[in-house]
Amino acid sequence: MKKIALHWQIIIALILGILYSYLAISQGWMKFTLYYLRPFGDIFIRLLKMLAIPLVLFSIIKGVAGLSDISRLGRLGAKTFGLYVLTTVVSVTIGLGLVNLIEPGNKIDQTVKGEIQTYVETNVSQDDGFKSLQAKQDVTNKIQEEYGPLFILVESVPDNIFGALTSMSKMLQVIFFAIFFGIGLLFVDKRYSDPVNKAVDGINEVILLLIQWVMRAAPFFVFCLLAGQMARLAGDNPDILSQILRAVGWYMGTVMLGLGIMALVFYPSLVAIFVRHIGYLGFMRKLVKAQSVAFSTSSSAATLPVTMDVVEKDLGVSPQTTNFILPIGATINMDGTSMFQGITAVFLAQFFAGGMEMTDQLLMIGMATLASIGAPAVPSAGLVLLMGILASLGYQAWWVALVFPIDRILDMTRTAINVTGDAAVATLIAQSEGEFSSKKSSQ
Repeated sequence: MKKIALHWQIIIALILGILYSYLAISQGWMKFTLYYLRPFGDIFIRLLKMLAIPLVLFSIIKGVAGLSDISRLGRLGAKTFGLYVLTTVVSVTIGLGLVNLIEPGNKIDQTVKGEIQTYVETNVSQDDGFKSLQAKQDVTNKIQEEYGPLFILVESVPDNIFGALTSMSKMLQVIFFAIFFGIGLLFVDKRYSDPVNKAVDGINEVILLLIQWVMRAAPFFVFCLLAGQMARLAGDNPDILSQILRAVGWYMGTVMLGLGIMALVFYPSLVAIFVRHIGYLGFMRKLVKAQSVAFSTSSSAATLPVTMDVVEKDLGVSPQTTNFILPIGATINMDGTSMFQGITAVFLAQFFAGGMEMTDQLLMIGMATLASIGAPAVPSAGLVLLMGILASLGYQAWWVALVFPIDRILDMTRTAINVTGDAAVATLIAQSEGEFSSKKSSQ
C-alpha cells in the first residue's frame, strides 16, 4: 500500500484536530485536552523555534560565503528587498480595496454594535493576554520615540549577538550578524575561511537532519496543537466565541477573501508567468506541506525549516539562493500580516468611528509596509503592530480588543500566506538568476 504523503498527513491531522476540539467542548473533555494534548502541540512549536534561529544563522552565513562575487550579493539583496516590498504594497492595496468595497464594519445592527462596543471596552480590553500585547507595543513606542524613523535600522544591529540568539523577536539582528559574518568570510584568507565554511556546512546539515526527524512526527503534533488551540479559544464559555464570530463574520470573510486572492491568484500567477517549468498547479501542489505547517504553528520563523526544504527539494531552487532569501523573507516579508493590518484598521474605524479618511488609508499603506519589515515572525505579532498603526493615525489602540478573541484563527491563515509569498519570491529570483538546481516540472 502506498504511503500517504507527509503534507496530506498533516492536513488530515489538522482537520481531525479541529473536529476533535468541537467534540471535546461538547463532551466536557476540556481538561484532558488542555492538560494532555495541548502540551505536545506547544512542544512542536518549541522544537521548530529551537531549530529556526540556528538555521537562519548558519544558512545565511553559508549562502553569503558561497557567493564568489561580492557584487552578486548586492544584486541578490536588492532583488530580494525590492520584490518583498512590492508584494507587500500589492497585498495592502488589495486589502484596502476590499474593505472599502465590502464595508464589513457598517454591516452590523446598531443595537448589537453598541452592546459589543461596551463589552469590548470593559471586558476584553482588560484581559491579561490583551494587556500583554499592549505592554509589547509600549516598548516598541519607546524605541520609536527615542530613535525616530530610523528605529528599524537601530533595532537591526545587535549589541550582543548571544542575546539576539535567545529571542525570536530579534531575528533581524541575527540576520544582520549572519550577513556581516558571511561577508567577512569572503575577504579573509582561504586558510582561515575554508575550515569555517566546512564547519558551517556541517552544522547546517545536522540542523536539517534534526528538522527531518521532527517533521516525521508532525501529524501527531499538529493534531494536538489544533485540538489545544481551539479548546483554549473556547475557554469556559464556548458561546462567547460563537457570538463574536457571528458579529465580525463580514470582517473575517473580507480578510479571508483578500488572503485567498493572494494565495490562489497573485502568487501562483506570478510563478506561472515567469517560471513556466513549475507553472500554476505545480507551485500550488508543492507548497501544501509548508502552508499546512504555517497554518498550524502561526509562525513564519517556526515554519522556516519546512519552507526551505520545500523550496529547495520540491521547487528546485538552488541551496545558495534558498539559504539567502528565505531566512530574510521569514522576517521582513509579511504580506498576509500587512493585508490583515490594512483591512482590520479600516474595519475597526468603520465599527467604532463610522469610517477612515482616504488620506489615513494611503498613509497606512506605507506604515504597514514598513511595520512588516520589523515584525517578529511569531504568533499575533500583527496585532501588536496594528495597535501602533492605529495610535499613529490618531485612533484608539484598544479597538484591537474587538478582534483579539478571534485573532488566532486569522493568524493561522495569514501566516500561511506569508510563507507562500516567501516561496514565490525565492522562485522568481532563482529564475532571474538561473539558480534552479533542477528543472522540476509541474507534472
